[in-house]
Order: sequence, then C-alpha cells, then structure tokens
Amino acid sequence: MATNEERMQILKMLEAGQITAEEAAKLLEALDASTRGEPERAGGANWFRVRVTDTRTGRSKVNVNIPIDLVNLGLKMGARFAPDIKDLDFEEVIEAIRSGVQGRIVDVEDEEEGERVEIFVE
Repeated sequence: MATNEERMQILKMLEAGQITAEEAAKLLEALDASTRGEPERAGGANWFRVRVTDTRTGRSKVNVNIPIDLVNLGLKMGARFAPDIKDLDFEEVIEAIRSGVQGRIVDVEDEEEGERVEIFVE
C-alpha cells in the first residue's frame, strides 16, 4: 500500500483542482500496485517525475512522482504546471520514454516566470 505522504500529495492535488477525481483514483491505484511488489518493467524505469522549481528562491513548487504506466496522464498533469514551452515536442518526450530512455529528459527554464521545469524517468 502507498505511504500516507504519497496519498496525501495526490489528495492535495485533487483538492487544489490540479487533477480530476478520475486521475486521482488512477494514481492511487497505481501507487498501490507499485507497493505490492509487482514486477519492474523490462527497461527498469518505473517512475515518471515532474519537478517545477522557483528559480528565484530555489524552492520546489511541484514535485510529482507518477508510475510510468500512467505516463500519458503524467504528461497532461505536467503540462498544467509547465510554462508555455515553445521548443518542446511532447511526442518526442513520449517516444523517448517508450524507447527506454532514463534520467532527466526535459530541463527547461522560464526566466520570465522564474520557473524551472524538469521531467525525469527513473
């Protein structure tokens, strides 16, 4: 079963209107599956992570870990937090994930908004 902290993070996102009830239910279900010891994926990557940091203070604004099986949902959620990224093709991000790329796959800084968006596959 997922930790209380992980569950609370999902519920806070739901309460803030950052995700829908359906998305929250999928996330909770995936967290439970991951903690039941279900086998790792062949490529080894299990988590899709979106982190948004305030570049002025260095404080984390968003730090969301999503099971890799819900990557499409993760990209939709990440897009809600991310600044308008002109040179980022989300189809390329999806293809990189499907091909087994791991580590940081996106690192974009929006100087105007003072935000840094990073996307990881771990």
